[in-house]
Amino acid sequence: MQVDLADTEDTERAIAELKVRLAAEGSRLAALVNNAGISPKGPNGARLNAIETSLDDWRHVFQVNFFAPIMLARGLLAELERAKGTVVNVTSIAGSRVHPFAGSAYATSKAALMALTREMAADFGPRGIRVNAISPGEIDTAILSPGTGRIVAEQIPMHRLGEPEEVAKAIYFLCSDQSSYVNGTELHINGGQHV
Repeated sequence: MQVDLADTEDTERAIAELKVRLAAEGSRLAALVNNAGISPKGPNGARLNAIETSLDDWRHVFQVNFFAPIMLARGLLAELERAKGTVVNVTSIAGSRVHPFAGSAYATSKAALMALTREMAADFGPRGIRVNAISPGEIDTAILSPGTGRIVAEQIPMHRLGEPEEVAKAIYFLCSDQSSYVNGTELHINGGQHV
């Protein structure tokens, strides 16, 4: 199903639709992975800093990157609780340091999402729902900005980009019983770029 996470009404519609589908199929919601994220750019792909980013862009970024994950998790709380499910929020290395390409609104929203992950772990944990985050660095996807090669050479001890499969394996681990006592953690997937 499709949902526009920038639109609160459409997000609420999708939550209601998913609840109906799960009930009709007798299915369980074993995991919720909040992986959507947007990072607007200036002219020619320039980084938008805290001074230049419009208030509308701040609101848009926070709706998708921060508010949508809590809306989904709260809206699907009963379904997650029934399944003793897990939530994985996708943050970013940009949430813990100034990044040369990720804009201020994106970075701030991802830092807020990590703080929210801790809060959710404390609040959802007593209901049997684990909440964790992954914090990817430079992963070889279409979202990479020009100039990322310089980061690989200068900042990543492993001297390579991460692969999408490496991120997927970490998410799978956090959704599986292999991580049954992991709660409130942010797992860094960045080849050591954060050290």
